[in-house]
Amino acid sequence: MTSGAGRAGGTGGTSRAGEASGGTEAGGGTEAGAATGAGTSTEVARGHRLAAWVGGACYPVVVLLLMTGAPRANSDLHALGGLLAGGLLLGLLRRRPLTALALTLFGALSVVVLSRGQSAMTFLPFLTVDLVLGLVVATRSQRTSTAAVAVAFVLQFLAVGLFTRPDNMVGVALIVLLALVTCCVVGLLLRERREHAVALRSQEIAEAVTAERLRIARELHDMVAHSIGIIAIQAGVGSRVIETQPAEAREALRAIESTSRETLAGLRRTLVALRQADPDTGTGSAPLAPTPGLADVERLVAATADAGVRVEVQWAGERRRLPADIDLSAYRIVQEAVTNVVRHAGTGNCRVAIDYGVEELSVEVLDDGRGTPSPAGSGFGITGMRERVSLLHGRFSAGPRPEGGFRVAARLPLPQTVSRAVSQPAPQAGAQPVPPAVSQPAPRAGSRPAPQAPGTGRAGVR
Repeated sequence: MTSGAGRAGGTGGTSRAGEASGGTEAGGGTEAGAATGAGTSTEVARGHRLAAWVGGACYPVVVLLLMTGAPRANSDLHALGGLLAGGLLLGLLRRRPLTALALTLFGALSVVVLSRGQSAMTFLPFLTVDLVLGLVVATRSQRTSTAAVAVAFVLQFLAVGLFTRPDNMVGVALIVLLALVTCCVVGLLLRERREHAVALRSQEIAEAVTAERLRIARELHDMVAHSIGIIAIQAGVGSRVIETQPAEAREALRAIESTSRETLAGLRRTLVALRQADPDTGTGSAPLAPTPGLADVERLVAATADAGVRVEVQWAGERRRLPADIDLSAYRIVQEAVTNVVRHAGTGNCRVAIDYGVEELSVEVLDDGRGTPSPAGSGFGITGMRERVSLLHGRFSAGPRPEGGFRVAARLPLPQTVSRAVSQPAPQAGAQPVPPAVSQPAPRAGSRPAPQAPGTGRAGVR
């Protein structure tokens, strides 16, 4: 089976163009909707901010109008009006509590000074000052809170001392002091509660991390301890009988190899499971993208064609499901080799051969370019491919071809389960064919496939 990037044309190209156009329109609509929602929320926030500042600006005006517009009204009416006027500061109180505190002090002092302390009710607007002061104590730093309490205390008791009749001074001063202390104590309690909640949350996070570490430690212990014990025993047996009983020594070595392979596979599965959640975004984050494999080679070919290199892919053998580590490594080898062709070979064509053998998977990438690797030490592309193959106990070779060009070849051994599936007899006549186990994921709507460069510092360098 042979396929190339330059084959697409005619109806297929028109269909893809239509899909891309439709995807672009759909993506544009989604982005437009998101932009509209963001703009609406920004406008709402701007409106709330404007309303808060308008309320803060209206507060002193309302207090002065209340005092000067009805100078002969009862002082109790002035005091009640000054207290109710504090509702204009609710929006500003949330954003700028210190500014709200300054405005309430101004309003309360205006009521006391302009009414000349005709009655004890004149000091009622100071209750608004105390409520705002409690919020400052609950939400601001200790230094800021102490300064605010000191200023409010001094101004309130100066007003009491200067504008209260002598027979009411002690009672008014005591009431003012109790109100101020009560609001400050409530603010302190709220602050301690908030700090305690933060401490509890941090402790819960630390305990969750510790529990996760213990779980991982248990998993690794259950996975590794038994296997390492068997390996140690078999190694000891082999070292003792290698001279006298070579057959027994070979059996011990086979057991060591089998056990170590199973343990390595289990470790890989554990690491893959640990990567299923993103720790930076917390719960609710999107899952990781599917791991690429040989089913994505066609997309890689299309992306490479956009970079100016036509890739011819030749498939041999029965395409079937492969273990995830082998599938991923084979794809990365093809990706790295093709990227090297694009960057270093200086040619417009290359050939990729993928052979699903009975006992091994063969991958070969050939080009007819310059055939010389990049200078030594300039990158880790070939080193990375060799490491991938070595981890899977395969064979790897890379170098110039005698007839010109460069060749990268890898042979990855397949597990016995995959090999046994190929060696089974074919299904009887009339049986339904089994659908292919691996399907190629469709590219995202509205996006043009980009050239797939390897994801790390090894990218495209031989």
